[in-house]
Amino acid sequence: MASTEPEHEHREDEEAPAGEDEDTGAQVAPIVKLEEVAVSTGEEDEDAILDLKSKLYRFDKDGNQWKERGAGTVKLLKHKESGKVRLVMRQSKTLKICANHLVLPTMSVQEHAGNDKSCVWHATDFADGELKDELFCIRFASVENCKTFMEMFQEVAESQESKEENEDATVAADALEKLSVEGKKTEENAGEEAPAATKNEETKTDADKKGEKPAPST
Repeated sequence: MASTEPEHEHREDEEAPAGEDEDTGAQVAPIVKLEEVAVSTGEEDEDAILDLKSKLYRFDKDGNQWKERGAGTVKLLKHKESGKVRLVMRQSKTLKICANHLVLPTMSVQEHAGNDKSCVWHATDFADGELKDELFCIRFASVENCKTFMEMFQEVAESQESKEENEDATVAADALEKLSVEGKKTEENAGEEAPAATKNEETKTDADKKGEKPAPST
């Protein structure tokens, strides 16, 4: 008795190709080998004395309005050797620098009018690769964080003032000491030249005496 199954089904089974996703067990080496590279942030010689999440704004004088600079972490970094402190803020995702300037004794931070979670200050900023006078406004998630930032900022500014006064005093003391040494050398040189001048005067006096004629006798 003849089979009732279609002949084309048998042909499909015989001619069916091997699956394309079949694992052959072969291992393929990567074309490019990537090596781990150490990334320098420029903060290796500094210690973070403040680290808070915030959102930063700068005042656009041309548009007469506040413009957002980015949301991220604001830090106060103290240099291990010089003791100078700078404010640095980076955007959380791109790590782009929003603010980068030293905290100077002439700076002061004030609460932003109408918002106790924000504060403002002036600074000569270097975030864009050139020095610019900026008016910054920073906003925190809580009033406590804003107060912490303001207190630390003001404390650092005052400490930098004391440091500058000490540096000025040291420079003045070095200058006075240098003047004293130079004055002493001048006096010594004057003392060495004095006998020579006296000797010259004595020689001149003797010559004058020799040139005098005796008075005529009567």
